[in-house]
Amino acid sequence: ANLSTEIIVRFLSGFIMYNFLSAFVICGIVVLIGEMISNLTKAWVPSVFASACILLVGYWTIIPYDLVKDSYLIPFGATIAIYLLIVHMGTVISLQTLMEQWRTVVICLAGLVGMCLFVMVLCPMMMDWSLIVAGLPPLTGGVVAATIMQQAATERGLTEAAVFAISMYCIQGFAGYPLTAICMKYEGKRLLKEFREKGQTATSQQEMDAVRNVTALPKDTSNGILALPESWNSPVMTLTKLALVGWLASLVGGWTGISGAVWALVFGVIFCTLGFLETDALHRCNSFNILMFALTMFVFDGLKDCTPEMLVEIAVPMVEMIVIGVLGMGIFAFVIAKVLKQSFALSFANSLTALYGFPFNAIITEATCKAMAKTKEENEYLMSKMFPSMIVGGFVTVTITSVIIAGFFVNLF
Repeated sequence: ANLSTEIIVRFLSGFIMYNFLSAFVICGIVVLIGEMISNLTKAWVPSVFASACILLVGYWTIIPYDLVKDSYLIPFGATIAIYLLIVHMGTVISLQTLMEQWRTVVICLAGLVGMCLFVMVLCPMMMDWSLIVAGLPPLTGGVVAATIMQQAATERGLTEAAVFAISMYCIQGFAGYPLTAICMKYEGKRLLKEFREKGQTATSQQEMDAVRNVTALPKDTSNGILALPESWNSPVMTLTKLALVGWLASLVGGWTGISGAVWALVFGVIFCTLGFLETDALHRCNSFNILMFALTMFVFDGLKDCTPEMLVEIAVPMVEMIVIGVLGMGIFAFVIAKVLKQSFALSFANSLTALYGFPFNAIITEATCKAMAKTKEENEYLMSKMFPSMIVGGFVTVTITSVIIAGFFVNLF
């Protein structure tokens, strides 16, 4: 394999001038094709899954083994990018919205507890412990959790576990999308029946405001006690402040033994509230997309060590973990929904956002409401009842909790 890769690299170098720029271009093309497939299938085939498949087949055939390294997205994506992105996540969490949707928060947390308990109790009878540790955090969240676990597994020489973490991140949506669609349609029928029987003609302005405001950023904190004058907040200043908070998080992580990623998220919220960081910091300095690209390619880089034999070996454990985890999530969501007197269908859908997150939670909800509603009023009613909790569910599971779970699980290998 190493000899064939070397031959391919020499061939590419001689005929198409393969260097760090062409490697970067190839990485970009792989991601773009994944996004195109996702758009054509209306997100039913996740872009990360499509890109991962292209890379995997490419690594087995013509793509150089060190493609991501050659593009110089490593070590950038594995170091600077991940800390800046996690701190940034803290600047987009609206504590007010979370408090307003506290029932959704409780239900999602209960669902994640059920998923973790079922997996940790039942899966050891079926698979190696390292696979459980590496795969569970990505199952509860997104790319950041997958990155943390892949990195930790790689550092310990657990190649199969590292690939397992990436693979779980890439395919979990296939379980989440159809189950969410079923729950949303069931809930939509119930709500439409309620709407039509009561003869309601319009959704209140307050309810529609909740739909629009649920995706709003935290309140402006430019008057916070640590805020700098607006004229000082250049893109470089914003990046420097994010890095400073990330550096502090890494130091505290070393002192406390709790992953620096967890502290990065916590400090992101705190320093944004105090005004030191602006809300939605990375988008303000137009740096979010390049950092996310670097982080994504770092995750995909782990696929280069995945052989066809290894993929076959981890396929069954992946399916087992997803089935057991979703079963535990459903049972716990059912119990808490009954206690809080909430609809189980919507509660389970809120919890399932852990398997795909934003923007797919918004896409599925909007598509379901549009397809089921016969009038504008019915569409507004469905959106007002389902959209806010679905968005908050994604924040709770993917943005917040999965990072905390990953920070805890890195010490369990």
